[in-house]
Amino acid sequence: QVTLVESGGGLVQAGGSLRLSCTASGGTFSRYAMGWFRQAAGKEREFVAAISWSGATNYADSVTGRFTISRDNAKNTVYLQMSTLKPEDTAVYYCARRNNILVPTSSYESAYNYWGQGTQVTVSS
Repeated sequence: QVTLVESGGGLVQAGGSLRLSCTASGGTFSRYAMGWFRQAAGKEREFVAAISWSGATNYADSVTGRFTISRDNAKNTVYLQMSTLKPEDTAVYYCARRNNILVPTSSYESAYNYWGQGTQVTVSS
């Protein structure tokens, strides 16, 4: 059984930074692409960033240049470093694991079959 646990959310002022972590248990972490998604109140969940098993990354246009995704396979952990935060970044952030090994990243929710419980990020203006 695969479990993903996010941490690092919180309240931050606009312009500030936060680093989210997602630690996985079960499965071979290093072989899977990992993604971050977010869902703001009253909105659909949206793609934020993803990193492949080989380290290739892709980002939503709204966070490019401000967010950085990385992974530490020795710790079974994926990170999302968020900088220059804006009030519109306020959301519950979820990490997810891709549904197959050794495949590229995807921005589609359907490509991920394991999800964490989410961590709240609130950016005040």
